[in-house]
Order: sequence, then structure tokens, then C-alpha cells
Amino acid sequence: MFVMKVSRVQASMGVQTGLFLFWLHVLCAVVLADVWKVDVEHKMEALVSSCVVLPCKFTYPAQQQPSDRIRAIWHKNKNWDDIIFHRDSTLVEDNFKGRTKLIGSLGSFNCSLEIDEVKNIDNGPFCFRVELETAPKDKYSFVDNCVSITMIEEAPKPNLEAETSVHEGEPAVFKCSVRHTCPTHQPSLSWSHPGKIISSYKSLGHGNWEAESLLTFTPTKEDSHTFVECTIMYHGNVKGEMKASRPVFVKEKATLSHIIIPALSGLGAALLVGVVCFLVVKRYRKRIADLQSGVGMNNAGTGFGDQPFSKARMPSPKSQSKCYTAESYDDDDYTNTADLNLYGNI
Repeated sequence: MFVMKVSRVQASMGVQTGLFLFWLHVLCAVVLADVWKVDVEHKMEALVSSCVVLPCKFTYPAQQQPSDRIRAIWHKNKNWDDIIFHRDSTLVEDNFKGRTKLIGSLGSFNCSLEIDEVKNIDNGPFCFRVELETAPKDKYSFVDNCVSITMIEEAPKPNLEAETSVHEGEPAVFKCSVRHTCPTHQPSLSWSHPGKIISSYKSLGHGNWEAESLLTFTPTKEDSHTFVECTIMYHGNVKGEMKASRPVFVKEKATLSHIIIPALSGLGAALLVGVVCFLVVKRYRKRIADLQSGVGMNNAGTGFGDQPFSKARMPSPKSQSKCYTAESYDDDDYTNTADLNLYGNI
């Protein structure tokens, strides 16, 4: 019985908690819906002579209305009468006539604005105003959330990514991309080399987009030391460097000739060096032998042809002086005839 009572209490608390969360959700939805809100990018970039799209989302407190019951207006920040977009084109400032249009559905709370043929004076700030035709008082200008535009006078060149060194016979991929702020008129990318091309476009958020092109081809040896070029074409009369290029170096596929020819070349070079070294050594040895032969003949005292034979001179005994001591006269084997004749015959 006690367990059953606890279970009933827990179930009752669960129902009460669920009801509380439900009504809290409803209350928050009512409170949050009862406001005028707009979501824009406060700072944008635009390419002069091309176009730019200002992203915009809004909400209003009244019941959701169809697009034809909502009046959207874009105007300058300092003067609400300087209208750059209105359904009635006669109310639009002359400088913007024919250059602005909404690209979103107002019934889906999309108030995005396209400005075409951008001029370097289209800096803004530009603000959004909404008016509901069902009630004269349901209107609001979001002057605290306006958009300022920074002008780009010349377009940057596209970004080209690829491997400089590719292999013959294997697919090579080149990627070319560019960032922009005009998704309604995407820039086009083209290639100087034939191949399979895949183009894509994606949002980077905050009003920025990227156009991308992939080129795939199978390089041959004829492609080596050439250039692959990517060219971008913007909407409008845009100035700037529209091309980017990358050099291509093709690594040729290894074949039997690529192995045999270098091997034979190396063997031939080694053989040539060996022959040259052998001849140099042989000549050097012959030269040494000739020199040694000439020295030997001079030392032997021999001559050739009419050259006289020369004999080494021996020194005369009389030309050499000697010193004698008293002990030397006792030598029985010594006789100096010169000394005996010094005082006559004895």
C-alpha cells in the first residue's frame, strides 16, 4: 500500500511538472513573439560594378502574414525619405532605381536585399523597415540595426591550389576558388587545360559565399614545364587580376628503358674512366723506367757510340800527408822509402 501511494504521488508530480513546462513554453513564445526584431550583417563587402546581397531576417508581433500583405522598405539611416527599395519604384531614389530588389520571401520573414551594379558611393548605412497592411499601426524601422558596406575597387585573383609535381598517367587535381558576396550572380571559373570540371557554390556564413571549381586530368610528359591557368568571370564590369596559374612538372613513369639506359651510361662512364687511368699509369711507369735507365748508365761509366770510356781517378799516396808517432817506427811492416832518401844513402 505504501509503495502504491508513493507511485501515485510521483505520477502526480510528473503531470504537474509537464504542465508547468508547457505553459512556460507558451508564455515565452508569446513574450518573444511580441517584439519587432531584425537580423542583419552590420558590415559587408561589395565588389564595385558587381552586385551584393544584404542578408536579412525579421520578426513582428502580429499573426504571420502572407507576402502580399507585408510592405518592405529599405532606406538610408539618416533620412527615412531616402528610399533605396520600395514596391512602388516611383518612391525610390533616382540613384538606386532599377538596381535594388528583394530576393527573399517576406511571408517567410526573409528581407534580404540585392544591390546590383554597385557604385563606390553605395556605402550606406542602409536600414530595413516593415509595414503590415492589416493594421496601420503595425510598422517598424530598425534604425539601430543597419548595414554598412565597404567597397572593393578591384577584384582579387582567384586562389589556385595544386601539386606542382605530378605523376605521368595518374590523375591530377587542381582547385580554383574565390570568395564573394553576391550569391544571386555567382562568378564563373574556367580552365586553360582540358579535363573533367566540377563546379560548386557554398555559403560561408555572414553574407559570404565561395565559388569553387575542380579540374581533374591525367598528365602526360608533354604537360611538363607548362602552366595550368584558372580564369574568373564576375558579374558586371569588374576590374582586377582575373587569372591565377601554376607550373606543372610531370614525373615520367618508370619503364625498362629508364632502368637500362642509366645503367649502361654509368657502366660506359666507369669503363672510360678505367681506360684513361690505365693509360696514364702505363705512361707514367714508362717514364719512370726511362729515367731510372739513364741514371744507371751514368753510374756504370759506360758510353755509347764515339763517347770515350772514362775511369774514376784514384788519389796518389804522395798527395796525402800522414802523421807518425814514435810507436809507428816500431812497426816492422812499415818502410817509407821517401824518408830513407831524405839524407842520402845510408
